[in-house]
Amino acid sequence: MAPGGSACKEVLESYPTISDYDIGMAKSETSSTITKSSAGLGGKHGIYSTNGVHELLECPVCTNLMYPPIHQCPNGHTLCSNCKIRVHNCCPTCRHDLGNIRCLALEKVAESLELPCRYQSLGCHDIFPYYSKLKHEQNCRFRPYSCPYAGSECSVMGDIPTLVAHLKDDHKVDMHDGCTFNHRYVKSNPHEVENATWMLTVFNCFGRQFCLHFEAFQLGTAPVYMAFLRFMGDDNEAKKFNYSLEVGANGRKLIWQGIPRSIRDSHKKVRDSQDGLIIQRNLALYFSGGDRQELKLRVTGRIWKED
Repeated sequence: MAPGGSACKEVLESYPTISDYDIGMAKSETSSTITKSSAGLGGKHGIYSTNGVHELLECPVCTNLMYPPIHQCPNGHTLCSNCKIRVHNCCPTCRHDLGNIRCLALEKVAESLELPCRYQSLGCHDIFPYYSKLKHEQNCRFRPYSCPYAGSECSVMGDIPTLVAHLKDDHKVDMHDGCTFNHRYVKSNPHEVENATWMLTVFNCFGRQFCLHFEAFQLGTAPVYMAFLRFMGDDNEAKKFNYSLEVGANGRKLIWQGIPRSIRDSHKKVRDSQDGLIIQRNLALYFSGGDRQELKLRVTGRIWKED
């Protein structure tokens, strides 16, 4: 069970079957004069060499790159609009009142610059005009992913191999090979469970990784259980796959079929959109059999790839 939830037990039976200028996104980076080569992915692909001009565009307070409006004090010291508020309109360099002076010359200089993507070390080698760079970075396919583990606030970010190792080593997540699964979720006193998350399971299928989530929560005033699948990769890749989930007993069943959501979408976003198999508590207890005082819910499913 994930930290912060109610005590739950899972019995596993697996068969081998933005705005244009988002200041918070900017980081200090090396700028340059660029030797251009081939075009690629909306940007230029090339080699750059430092010339120090980018240092003029670094805010002295947060050290992020500055975007319009760039402010300056009467003595010419510059800083970004976010930090102007943070320093209470007082220049951090000379302590003079900042007023509302724009550094239009520096904003104009920025227009002539072309910079590498901040995710260059992760594989993006495209070069972008200064004012287009942030927009690209917000959707760059090389930007790191957030940890998909639910039930705790995990701040770890990285590429997919890094996150797979992190889930296994740090969260002790179960890893299984195969594209079919058969899980039995068990919980005594289910009426006491309002918010609970069972342990995440990761499947290696078609050479990719998929996260199976199962949890209890309140949908409005109705207590429900929900199962859904997320894909460890980008949305355009997730759309190449389909999955189905099935739950039932006593001659009755519920079936869900859908496309796994990318882990670019947070766990909460997917859950709140109700994009998965949702089972009302009374029906879940009916499927569990017995005196309906214990949850014993079997969820089966499979993953397949669209041609």
